[in-house]
Amino acid sequence: MSLLIINADDFGYSTGVNYGILHSYQQGILTSTTMITTMPGFEEGVKLAEENPGLGIGVHLSLTCGKPLREDVPSLIQSNGQFHQLSFYEEDFKIDLDELYKEWKEQIERVVKRGIKPTHLDSHHHVNSLSPITEVFIQLAKEYDLPVRNNFDVPTDILTTKRFNTSFDLIGMTKETWKPMELKNIVQECQMFGEVEAMCHPGYVDQVLLANSSLRDSRAVTVAELSRSDYANILKENDIQLGTYSDL
Repeated sequence: MSLLIINADDFGYSTGVNYGILHSYQQGILTSTTMITTMPGFEEGVKLAEENPGLGIGVHLSLTCGKPLREDVPSLIQSNGQFHQLSFYEEDFKIDLDELYKEWKEQIERVVKRGIKPTHLDSHHHVNSLSPITEVFIQLAKEYDLPVRNNFDVPTDILTTKRFNTSFDLIGMTKETWKPMELKNIVQECQMFGEVEAMCHPGYVDQVLLANSSLRDSRAVTVAELSRSDYANILKENDIQLGTYSDL
């Protein structure tokens, strides 16, 4: 039997995102999410997590969204106190890795201290895949003994899936129905690799999302796709088990 982890990024981003993720879990095939601690929907996300213990919850480490939890990380912020935007990391950049370690450890601890045992780690905008940020990401994964998303060259002593799939985001962005061939793509990857994470960004549009994200109405399309009634049967027919990183 193959394992498919359907993981929603950005839990805790906003009320709209939180409830889009929750709907995708309760009414659809979503099994896992990662919580962002630097956005206004965090406290609500904690409450929803408590009410839905079957939803796997990891930590979505933030470096480009919101503001730091710590006040002693000047290399990570702009003059307005917010994190640098993604464009900062798309050019040659320099940050203090000790500051990054302290900030990301604080983000993990914020989740842990609220009684949530994280299932795994990933990062907002995939910044964990950038050198030298990767070094800190690996250090924290080992320190907390947590699996990680397979979006970089993962060391052999850290647990991860065999494959990382982004089909959901591609479908949502083009506002198309998830055609059978797209589902077939994920089914084939599960059968070939055994353990697959399919990343997605479900959510409903609200003011926080409008003010902060370029990924907007496509999130609602993704909620609809994840909630399609035929998907669970198709996966079952192909001997694919839905699960979380705790099932690795």
